[in-house]
Amino acid sequence: MLIDSHCHLNYKGLVEDQPTILARARDRGVTGMLNISTRESEWGDVIATAEREADVWASVGIHPHEADTHPDMHAARLIEAAAHPRVIGIGETGLDYYYDHSDRDRQKASFRAHIEASRTTGLPIIIHTRDAEDDTAAILADEMGRGAFPALIHCFTASADFAARALELGLYISISGIVTFKNARDLAATAATLPEDRLLVETDAPFLAPVPHRGKTGEPAFVADTTAFLANLRGVSVERLSERTSANFFRLFAKARA
Repeated sequence: MLIDSHCHLNYKGLVEDQPTILARARDRGVTGMLNISTRESEWGDVIATAEREADVWASVGIHPHEADTHPDMHAARLIEAAAHPRVIGIGETGLDYYYDHSDRDRQKASFRAHIEASRTTGLPIIIHTRDAEDDTAAILADEMGRGAFPALIHCFTASADFAARALELGLYISISGIVTFKNARDLAATAATLPEDRLLVETDAPFLAPVPHRGKTGEPAFVADTTAFLANLRGVSVERLSERTSANFFRLFAKARA
């Protein structure tokens, strides 16, 4: 039993032959996939895939890269869209200061709107953070002080210190295929010590294909390779890690159990 907690099935590279992509994932033991949206124009297609496929769920959200193009995206709109029975998460959202595709203040405002939607609906917020550890942690701490909400740092690549801060706030952490890369030794060291009850796995497909698939289009089937690498890194069986990360997914994304 494996869950790909973050993929983009409606992105170029996967959407052209979704049935084959999904079949390959199922053949490798993937029993669930969370299909992530990054802009409002994607919501309909992302949800439609989840309506059609019993083992696929959807999220609604605005990526920090898209914050400038969604200046009027408030919590109420996210809350409305999240009422759909196949939508189990809010995001992805967060802060990205590496590319700075959107104004930083607008990214922060969008991030807080998503947090409000998460707090109101009880659905987990799926957080992207890159080169923005301090501001991400500060916003999370401030917003947690206003009322708790479930949250996940997706595709974790930040420092061990940031991981500790996130865990202290009650967040979960998801590891992608980056952990298999030769230049990701610091990430591997952090991933080896994350609490087992807060750990998820993902592909972020079609991006970040893990070893031994580097250079290929990522797909949900590859979550099996990342899980195997991570299990070896942590000194546990693949079966144990698969079981625990899947259980963690359903604990965090409780709506998926329905």
